[in-house]
Amino acid sequence: MAKRSKSSQRWLNRQKRDYFAGQARREGRVSRAHFKLAQLDERFSLVVPDIWVLELGAAPGGWTSYLAERVSKGRVVAVDPLPVTAPSARVEVVAGRVGDEAVASRVEAILGASGRPPLVDLVLSDMAPNISGVRAADQARAMDLAELAAAAAARWLAPGGGLVVKLMQGDGVDAWIKAAKAAFDKVGMVKPTASRSESREVYAVAQGYRAQGFPGVL
Repeated sequence: MAKRSKSSQRWLNRQKRDYFAGQARREGRVSRAHFKLAQLDERFSLVVPDIWVLELGAAPGGWTSYLAERVSKGRVVAVDPLPVTAPSARVEVVAGRVGDEAVASRVEAILGASGRPPLVDLVLSDMAPNISGVRAADQARAMDLAELAAAAAARWLAPGGGLVVKLMQGDGVDAWIKAAKAAFDKVGMVKPTASRSESREVYAVAQGYRAQGFPGVL
């Protein structure tokens, strides 16, 4: 058997100590991310049975599976280039990268075939960059993903809808939040208990979209 690298061994040790990773295993969840969305939903009442959701960065499917349990009348469109576990006929998986026109065309087709306005009630983004260890570069990539999420909301979010986006604390976050406040009635930042304490991740939760785009970001 090949010897594990030190970084792989550290990851395994951390998983063994991680309460939410353990809870995910015990409950048969796809990933510990399930509990992040559960906590956000409990606090902000994001998900109702008839909601239409666009989920960005869905793999491996922790959030998707949570949504599949709760969206009994609406639909979930989950986007990621990697495989997504989608245990519901109400989940449509679009394979590809957010921002690619082929992906956008597929999303448009799914929404357009619904017989309702081609818009969603909630946009979720758990996208995160592949961490290089160079903080400035990683932060820039994280903000690029946050801007892609904002662009998706500007294109597909219905008036009054909500947006949840993973952010990495650092340069660019204040400007992004300022732009969101110009487009939504309420905007806040929260770090769910299920987020690892050492992680810089936080989630922006914006509600009451005024359908004015994201001035200053896009």
